[in-house]
Amino acid sequence: MSLFLFIVLLVVLILVHEFGHFSVAKFFGIRVDEFGIFFPPRLFAFKRGETEYSFNALPFGGFVKIFGESAKEDGVQTDPRSLVRKPRLVQAAVIVAGVVFNILFAWLALSAGYMHGLPTAAGSAVVGQVEDARTTVLGVLPDSPAAKAGLQAQDVVVAAQTGTAQIQEGATSDELRAFIAAHQEESVLLTVMRGEEEKTFLAKPAEGLVAGQKALGVSLDDVGQLQLPVHLALVQGAVLAYHMTVGTAVGLGGFFYSIVTGTANWGGVAGPIGIAGIGASAVQDGLVATIILMSLISVNLAIINLLPIPGLDGGRLLFIVIEAIIRRPISEKLSLRLTIAGFALLIGLMVVVSFHDIARLVG
Repeated sequence: MSLFLFIVLLVVLILVHEFGHFSVAKFFGIRVDEFGIFFPPRLFAFKRGETEYSFNALPFGGFVKIFGESAKEDGVQTDPRSLVRKPRLVQAAVIVAGVVFNILFAWLALSAGYMHGLPTAAGSAVVGQVEDARTTVLGVLPDSPAAKAGLQAQDVVVAAQTGTAQIQEGATSDELRAFIAAHQEESVLLTVMRGEEEKTFLAKPAEGLVAGQKALGVSLDDVGQLQLPVHLALVQGAVLAYHMTVGTAVGLGGFFYSIVTGTANWGGVAGPIGIAGIGASAVQDGLVATIILMSLISVNLAIINLLPIPGLDGGRLLFIVIEAIIRRPISEKLSLRLTIAGFALLIGLMVVVSFHDIARLVG
């Protein structure tokens, strides 16, 4: 049931993207022939005005058929309501609209999350007051003493002790870091809350993780709940959506650079199978986890679609820019060949990440 709900939410994100293209095309007076939910074969359809709204059988998202997307369509060169007859800035706006709507969705979803209450680092709130902040593990370095001991992100540290000293519940993340630094030569017994379950882990600081001293390999911060009224939630939601978008763009940029240089770590990348598993777990974990994951996926969908790869919105935008520079349309044959090559590249990447998804499941 959780997997089904996640797939429904994922389809909603894709439809949000397509609705962006649809609504901006309508705004600029471009004829929209069809707005389809899912992909053909068609189950049923109805017409409202000049646009046909169809419901189809294959549940893989949706599509918008805008008149003039292809120069081969009858009348596109003469009809003032075709996409190709509009100024290139208008064409670009229609193409980019899907990306913008995905980012707007993330902003509104995160804002709704803050109205409900979202986990937030005490020092990161632009507005409002973080309540009940506790020392929380944000991340664990691979192959570090903390990772080998079994610590995980989201563990809440309630106590720490060595053979000679201890620090009790209520200590801040700065105090815990100072405690570990002061006992670099001793094993540290950490008591954490993982959900509703108390667990203990024993780890000894090691060299090579932090310059100048031994460390356990955990990232810590004071995390609590931030609940805001509507107007402040919209502000804090915008801030988090901005940081999420920038972080995603930097991360994806670094990943594609690592592909080019042959240093890509495929083990840290999730494909459709991995995302479905993560999404089902998030839905099961509740509203907050679902909001954060759906916002992150929406931002990822936006950024990936902006990549200048033919077949994606970024590729179509690149064609528009090139046409503006050379002052003539790109030939239909060249456009088709580049689009096919772009789809081949995307399918190849999908196959590789799906292979690693399956390898993780059976490993």
